[in-house]
Amino acid sequence: MTTDEILFGVGLTFVLAVGSQVVAARVRVPALIILLPAGFVAGALTDDIHPDRLLGAAFEPLVSLAVAVILYEAGLGLDPRKLRGRTRRIVVRLIVAGVVLSWVTVALLAGPLLGMSVDAAAMLGAILVVSGPTVVGPLLAFVRPTDRLQRILAWEGSLVDPVGAILGALVFAAVLEHSHHRHFGSGAVQFAVSVGVGLAGAVVGTALLWLLLVELRPGEVLAATGQLATVIAVAAACDMVRDDTGLIAAILMGLAVTYLPGFDMPERRPFLETLVQLVIGLLFVSISSTVTPDSLSGVVLPTLGIVAVLVLLTRPLAVWSATLGTGLTRGERGFLAWMAPRGIVAAANASTFSVGLVAAGVDGASKILPVAFLVIAATVTLYGLTAVPVARRLGVTRSTRARPLLVGGDPWTVALGRALRSAGLEVLMWASSEEQRGHIREAGLELAPGELLAAATGRGARLEGITSVLLLTDEDDFNALAATVLRRGGNVPVYRLGPRSREYGVVAPYGSGETLLAPELTRLAVSQRYAQGARIVARPFDGTVPHQHDMLLLVRPGGRLVPADGGGTPTPQPGDVAVMIGFVPDHPATPQEPPGPVSG
Repeated sequence: MTTDEILFGVGLTFVLAVGSQVVAARVRVPALIILLPAGFVAGALTDDIHPDRLLGAAFEPLVSLAVAVILYEAGLGLDPRKLRGRTRRIVVRLIVAGVVLSWVTVALLAGPLLGMSVDAAAMLGAILVVSGPTVVGPLLAFVRPTDRLQRILAWEGSLVDPVGAILGALVFAAVLEHSHHRHFGSGAVQFAVSVGVGLAGAVVGTALLWLLLVELRPGEVLAATGQLATVIAVAAACDMVRDDTGLIAAILMGLAVTYLPGFDMPERRPFLETLVQLVIGLLFVSISSTVTPDSLSGVVLPTLGIVAVLVLLTRPLAVWSATLGTGLTRGERGFLAWMAPRGIVAAANASTFSVGLVAAGVDGASKILPVAFLVIAATVTLYGLTAVPVARRLGVTRSTRARPLLVGGDPWTVALGRALRSAGLEVLMWASSEEQRGHIREAGLELAPGELLAAATGRGARLEGITSVLLLTDEDDFNALAATVLRRGGNVPVYRLGPRSREYGVVAPYGSGETLLAPELTRLAVSQRYAQGARIVARPFDGTVPHQHDMLLLVRPGGRLVPADGGGTPTPQPGDVAVMIGFVPDHPATPQEPPGPVSG
């Protein structure tokens, strides 16, 4: 290829990878629905985008290393401490049942429907057992299922990828040995050797990451690039010893960094997340561009028949057997049965293994890549377009109501939570002391599980469905510092109480960000007024604030909170609810009286 052709091919690949993701976000569909046809069409129109021409022999190992980076980043988002009890049993059963049943189904159908040999059919079945976080994660972000379903599917998608990659490597080696009429050996022994190599690589990689992140403690940028270099180096070394074992090492390294107490990884990792997003786009465009229209001739209808069996029979059977006696509801089991898209590891394995089998003369091997491409495209499109209505029909989606997290447990804070609930919000509260947590329970409000930062930042906020955070503790410095930390995630609005004075506190007077109430309504002022008999009420807002009342918050019809930050009375809109503090004539109170009911 000439320099101009290479530049054109590389530039077009990047434009399609990023452009497809931008368009997908704009029209609110999973990116793979656009990435796959974009790469296929580009590959049909020009040869310059084909990775075999651009990268040559380097394409296959680069794909393996790229998938390792993806799995490492996925492992960072999985906390093994949360995988316990029934959830652990369900995930393990799903992986075992799903892998076995999917492999057997495809291997049995590929021969008669696609005219493949037994060896090629077994290889195709091993390739199509995987799902993966690259497809499951975006779909779950659109669906917003219940927390339990989110955890089960996220863990299954991340753990089945290295299992499927090892299975594919073992079947690939077995098929090659069979084609040369040589004895392959025990599959169990080969599997154990692969796992051992991956575990050894994970131990070495974790030690290197410990040295980098805990002992040396570089800055944020160097920490991110250091992790990237470590993962790639360890995955490459493992793959040199044994094919695809780098994937095991990568995801175990991510799990170790998340689980071991010495590591202090931020919830948000902009560099790694951006890199993974780009790599996913590049891989799907590149791999789909290698599928030619001629290669699809004669395999479309048979492949759709295999997809129908996988979707309507195999996956439901795997879920049924894996969830017996687990306490999942019928709706939860139904949604698990309707969520098994194939992803990047299936595409990478198909691209890698089909070349070697074609070169070895295995009958039907040339159909492996186009069939895998069609299965990925069909399952992603099917689940991507139907997951949301199916989840709603089964009643397994989280509430669409706004869900603010109130941090603090003073009596007036609990009353504020009750007022927000009466305004139609799904309130979540967190408090440090057991006494305050007891008052929250007595008020009938939901307590946030776990630690504050785990519940309110990064993936935790998305998992719990938190839409805003209100820092209302009696420690001004804590409110200011926590606001600074939480805003780094950038996921939800964070508000704090203004400090009691500009001279009080170490952090509070200088903390940046939006304060919750008007300047005169400090925490101390609100607490004193509540103790003197004022009550917090929520009522429809017509643009005026009653006498002896002050506005705390305005709740817009969609649940968005507008703080009363001293910027003037906001213009009312239809459906607005004002949350105010003032003396209510029909609710007399004394400082000794416990919190009374909230007016709605």
